[in-house]
Parts: sequence; C-alpha cells; structure tokens
Amino acid sequence: MARKAKSDSGDAAANPGRLKQIALTYKMTRKADPKVGLVVAGVGIVVFGVLLAIGFLIGHPVYLGILGFLLAFLAMAIVFGRRAERAAFGQMEGQPGAAAAVLQNVGRGWTTTPAVAMNRHQDVVHRAVGKAGIVLVAEGNPNRLRTLLAAEKKRMARVVDVPVHDIIVGKGEGQVPLNKVRTTMLKLPRVLTGPQVTQANDRLRAMGDLMSNMPLPKGPMPKGMRMPRGGKMR
Repeated sequence: MARKAKSDSGDAAANPGRLKQIALTYKMTRKADPKVGLVVAGVGIVVFGVLLAIGFLIGHPVYLGILGFLLAFLAMAIVFGRRAERAAFGQMEGQPGAAAAVLQNVGRGWTTTPAVAMNRHQDVVHRAVGKAGIVLVAEGNPNRLRTLLAAEKKRMARVVDVPVHDIIVGKGEGQVPLNKVRTTMLKLPRVLTGPQVTQANDRLRAMGDLMSNMPLPKGPMPKGMRMPRGGKMR
C-alpha cells in the first residue's frame, strides 16, 4: 500500500510538471508563431468534424465521434510539435553555437563534439561520428569556414581513415538550413560497423580538440564572447 501511495503521488507530481512544460513550450512558440493556437485548434476541429460527419453518414456517430476525438488530439499534437520545433529553430538560427545544440539531439549512434575548430571571428566547426563516418558541421562565414574545414580534415587524416562529410549551416547555395541538419545527417549511407565507430572515436579523442583546452558553455554561445588573439584555434 505504501508503495502504491508513493507511485500515485509521484504520478500526480509528474503530471503538473508535464502540463507546465507544455504551457511553457506553447508560450515560447506563440512569441515566434502568433497563429499557432488558431492553427492547432482548426486542425482539431476539422479532423473531429470530418470523422463525426462520416459517422452520421454510416449510422455510427458515437463510434466515429470517439475515433474522431482521438485522431483530432493526435493531429493537434503533431501539428503543434512541428510548429514548436520550427519556432525553436527560428530563434536559434544565426546564433553562434546553434548547430552544436542541434547535434546534441541527432539521436543514438552519434558521438558529437562541439567546437573542434574555431577562429577569432567565431566561425566554428563541430564534429559528429557515427556509422556514416565523420560529419563536420560548420557555422559562420562560408569563405572562412572552408579554410577551417580543410585544416580540420587534414588534422583528422593523420589519425583516422574513414569517410568525412562536411555541412555548412546556412540558407545560401550549397548550404544546409539549421532545421535540416539532422535530416541530412540521418540520410547519409552507413558504411562503418560499431567497432569501427568506437575505434575512430578513440583515436579522435586521443588527438584532442579545442574543447579539451578551453571550456565553453553548452548550446548557443554569447554573441559578446571574445576569442583570444592569435588567429585560429584548433
């Protein structure tokens, strides 16, 4: 009985936390997307209305009404999730370190290391290692980033021999928008086995990186942050 009481109290405490999180997400999304409430509500009404109308036509309004309610709730959740994600990417886009935050949520099977190369202009290269090989994700000025990417590839080639892909975040030609970085990475062909990925990670870790020499905050870096003089850091 004591365990059941603790479980019930834990569930009761968790539910307000989830509701509070949803409410906070909605408020943040509404700032960037003022129509999110109307759109989500409209989707729910349309889905429920269509299923209910079909129910009346076939003579089962109660069954189709219940199904319509469930599907409407699901559709609303999907639409809200997508618009919330789009709003979050919109707020992060253009901020130094935004790509690092995206890489942290790529999914299982990827080992990410933020800021493996950086220069005084805050152009940054992040690294992710998975079964597709190594993916270097760069954000900043495209012209300066090419130099950073070339230097990082040359440095890695000394210790690993695996496929290397590079992504420059942006909306220009040949660049990948921030909200499509994860999708682009997941579409890459898997050419390495698990042990090969582990070996590559171990060798890259032994090589060291910028983060092991200079602590940086996780997520987007402050725009006012100044880099030490002396040019590129690797």
